[in-house]
Amino acid sequence: MAIEGHEIENLIRKAFPSASIKVDDLAGDGNHYSATVIAKEFQGLTRIKQHQLVYAALRGKMDGPNGVLHALALTTKPME
Repeated sequence: MAIEGHEIENLIRKAFPSASIKVDDLAGDGNHYSATVIAKEFQGLTRIKQHQLVYAALRGKMDGPNGVLHALALTTKPME
């Protein structure tokens, strides 16, 4: 099962409405993506915590063998 890039962006956007979000399909298979998320909500947070917040926004789409998203290369930073 695969997921579309715009679906990933929509899930992240729900959690971070004012964020700058860029999602790219790395392999063209709907399973391997990269995402860059720049959000004011990340201010003062460690990179690990920022990533945890993005993963939580995906609402289980990456959870184990039943997840629809196999890999997400994630870049996050606070919005200035």
